[in-house]
Amino acid sequence: MLSRRRLIAGTGLAALVSPAVAQAPWVPPRPVTLVVPYPAGGPTDLIARMMALEFSADLGQPMVVENVGGGAGAIGTRRVAQGVKDGTQLVFGTNQTHATNISLIPQGGGYHPINDFTPIALLVDLQHILVVKNDLPARTMPEFLDLLRAQPGRLNCGSTGQGSAAHLTLELFRARTGLQMNHIAYRGSAPLMQDLLGGHIDASFATTPTVLAQVQAGRVRALAVASPNRSPHLPELPTLAQAGVPGVEADAWLAFFAPAGVPEAAIARYRALAAQAMRKESVRAECIRLGMAPNLREGAAFAAFLAEDVQRWAEVVRSANVTAE
Repeated sequence: MLSRRRLIAGTGLAALVSPAVAQAPWVPPRPVTLVVPYPAGGPTDLIARMMALEFSADLGQPMVVENVGGGAGAIGTRRVAQGVKDGTQLVFGTNQTHATNISLIPQGGGYHPINDFTPIALLVDLQHILVVKNDLPARTMPEFLDLLRAQPGRLNCGSTGQGSAAHLTLELFRARTGLQMNHIAYRGSAPLMQDLLGGHIDASFATTPTVLAQVQAGRVRALAVASPNRSPHLPELPTLAQAGVPGVEADAWLAFFAPAGVPEAAIARYRALAAQAMRKESVRAECIRLGMAPNLREGAAFAAFLAEDVQRWAEVVRSANVTAE
C-alpha cells in the first residue's frame, strides 16, 4: 500500500509531467492535402506550394497541394468545407472564396465562408494600384479627382471582369468619392492592359503583378495604391487615404483555412507554422517577387478582419447591384 508521502510525491510528478504532454505539438495522422481552388501555375498556386514545403519540413507529414479549380474558386473550397475534420485537409483561400463569393454567386458557392471554416492565418495581400494611361492630363491623385469632377462620367475604368476584385474596388471608390467612371469589363488582365497601353481606356485598379512592369517601364502612370499600407514594390506611391481618398482599402489576400470542427491543437500548430514561415526572409522575399505584400494576420485578428471584409463587400455588391459573370 502506498504511503501518503509517496502518493503526494507521485501526484506532484504527474502535475509536472502532464502540462509537457499536453503541450506536445499536434502531428497529423497522415499526409495533409492543401486544396488550391484555382488552376496550377498562378501566383496563388506558387505561394501555396512554397508554404506547403515550409510546413512539410516541420509538420511530421508531407503537405500535398491539390488544384481544384472552377466556379470562382467555389468548387475546391466547398470540397474542403464538406470534407474530413481531422486536420488533414486545408484550403488556400482568397478574398474571392472567403469574402465576395457569398454575395456574388448563387448560394454563395454552396458554403459559408465564416460558419463552415476556421481561419488559420492570412499571409499576404495582393494590392490594387490605380493606374492611368500616360497621356491622361492628371499626374497626381488630386489632379485625377479634379478631372473626374470636371468631366463626370467621361472617363473609362477597366477591370478584369464583372464582379472581379478590380471591379469591386472601382465600385468602392465610386461609393466613397461620389465620382463616376464608366466600368469596362475585360476577360482577364491581358486584354485590359493592352487597351490601357493603347489608350483605349483611361484607368484601372490593377493588381501589382499585372501592372508593375508597365509602371516601372513608364508605359502607364501609377497614382495611388488602394490599401491601408504602401506597396513594397512602389514605396514612393501614396495610399489612396494619404492622397485624400479615405476608405478605399481593397486588398485581395491569400490565407489558410481549415473546415469548422478541426481540433484546436491542429489549428494552433498550423498557426505557429505559418508565423514561423512568414518570419523567414527568404519566404518574404519570394512573396514580394511574386507581386505580393507580406502581411501576417492570425487568430482573433484574422477572424475579425474576415468578418469585416465579408460585410464590406456585401455592402458594395448590394449598393452597386453588382452581379458576377
